[in-house]
Amino acid sequence: MTADANAMRIRPTPAKPLEGGEMFTGLEASVIDFWRWALSDLRMNTIRPMVAEFLVAKAVGDERPVREAWGNFDVLAPEGIRIEVKSSGYCQSWPQRELSTINFGRLAARSWDAETGELSSEPEVRADVFVFAVQSCKDCSRYDAMDTRQWQFWVLAADDIRGYRWNSVGLRWVQKHARGSVSWSGLRDAILLARDAWVTSGADSTPPDSSLRSE
Repeated sequence: MTADANAMRIRPTPAKPLEGGEMFTGLEASVIDFWRWALSDLRMNTIRPMVAEFLVAKAVGDERPVREAWGNFDVLAPEGIRIEVKSSGYCQSWPQRELSTINFGRLAARSWDAETGELSSEPEVRADVFVFAVQSCKDCSRYDAMDTRQWQFWVLAADDIRGYRWNSVGLRWVQKHARGSVSWSGLRDAILLARDAWVTSGADSTPPDSSLRSE
């Protein structure tokens, strides 16, 4: 893409944190009314990943005020650690015959260049550290997405993911390769340890193509 073409790209204004009291134009409803309507069921598969990302962001002190839905990674620690968060849970928001099987997908994806508006030609592992988050409650009547004690986290360095040749993993694989699960309160230290192990291995700061295959 030429410099002139890049300069002509339509660029959105930066997202700003909402307070909740902002009103819709032409409608007697506020942003908090929308949040209550759309986001109250934190068990939903579309919402659980955002809850998990929020927990990780708070654990490491991500200073960005708004979630970047189109970013190449989910959470950015103040130390510059790029973190990808994968989440799952045993209980869902619909009636179940049995508890859900824990799986994590899309370990690699094509990277997005915000300046050029283009995607990389091949899928890449785009983070330095992966956090696998599981809402671990198995008594669905007691499920509480806001209780950090019901969450378990496993942390792996990026190279551990590149060494696996498929684009999805199950919980057993994660448990086998991580150093054990950690609670929310221990998550930041586990992420720093994984980052240090990744750097010590001689990894470059820019992840290379991962060549992960889709199942």
